[in-house]
Amino acid sequence: MGRYHLGAMPPMGWNSWNTFTWDINEQLIRDVADVFISDGYKDAGYEYIVIDDCWSLKERDKDGRLVADPEKFPSGMKALADYIHDKGLKFGMYSCVGTHTCAGFPGSFEHEFQDAELFAEWGIDYLKYDYCFKPRQMSGELLYKRMSLALKNCGRDILFSACNWGEDNVNKWIRSSGAHMYRSTGDIQDNWDSIKNIAISQLDKECYTGSYCHNDMDMLVVGMYGGSNNGWISSKIGGCSDNEYKTHFSLWSLMGSPLMIGCDIRNANQVTKDILMNRDIIAINQDIECRGAYRIKPEPQWFHSDEVFMLVKVLSNGDLAIGFFNLSDTQRELSLQFWDMGIPYASGCSLSMYDCWEHKELGVFKERFAPVVPAHDCVVVRAKLVK
Repeated sequence: MGRYHLGAMPPMGWNSWNTFTWDINEQLIRDVADVFISDGYKDAGYEYIVIDDCWSLKERDKDGRLVADPEKFPSGMKALADYIHDKGLKFGMYSCVGTHTCAGFPGSFEHEFQDAELFAEWGIDYLKYDYCFKPRQMSGELLYKRMSLALKNCGRDILFSACNWGEDNVNKWIRSSGAHMYRSTGDIQDNWDSIKNIAISQLDKECYTGSYCHNDMDMLVVGMYGGSNNGWISSKIGGCSDNEYKTHFSLWSLMGSPLMIGCDIRNANQVTKDILMNRDIIAINQDIECRGAYRIKPEPQWFHSDEVFMLVKVLSNGDLAIGFFNLSDTQRELSLQFWDMGIPYASGCSLSMYDCWEHKELGVFKERFAPVVPAHDCVVVRAKLVK
């Protein structure tokens, strides 16, 4: 894919942080690349394998260059990139705007152009750029613009993933910086409250995502089941239920977030694979127009919170992706009036509904559709206009 298509749609891949944090090495990354092929993740659309923090030595070399930890990565980053590229996949790396990364390793502050050239030399395709240890008087906006410019002039196509956690009104300026995706929230945890709060925080922000600059709601926790070696991330024993992970994946997909897997896919069970590789849901996320989903609230006399809502995403072929989300603790019926999507009864139009989780046609509906949705669950349909 050429430079002018880089970041056109939300990136899909895997990141080491949520499960492994500091405990990373080249064999783990090679194993993940192998599983991408053997288990079908690449065929489902996932392509980036990203190493997060803790990959380098604590000091730069005498020339100011970053050095990969030789114990964790004895073959070096170029050899690891070659291994990943040979499988038709792409390789991602991590750095930070500050003097140090969040874990205390060298950051890219005042080394932006040098580091971008090194990443290009290694064959890096993706850079996650964090926000720790930024000098207090420096503008974060300027530092992201600086690295963006360095990446765009390093001689290699490198997707730029800005990660400033939603600080500094980032959604107002990040597109102009040249970043391809940007974090709009704090770090996710492997529990239901974290998923719910992040999703609710981004409702009605559909104008802040789109082609070439995607609203990143953080990495997926689908399939982790409390399996992180970081106690803060796995703050609840057992993580989430399968239905909660299904709802999490549906929300991120409809809302246009990049889909970056965070679990140990080497040991993923079949339910996790079915969620992460649901082609009907992925197709909604990867629709070429990348339009944000707008929210429709149910009747106010029945629901008085943000925990129950519908999301509607206009797709490039004229279909509508519609998600019925019940984030509350009790079962609810969600009534969608077609009038609220621009389909008056007098038009004579109906909607043919296809269930994207059950993978079956539901029939043709006129004027209204009202599924019953269990607590912490969802129904996602693809609706086609018919007369």
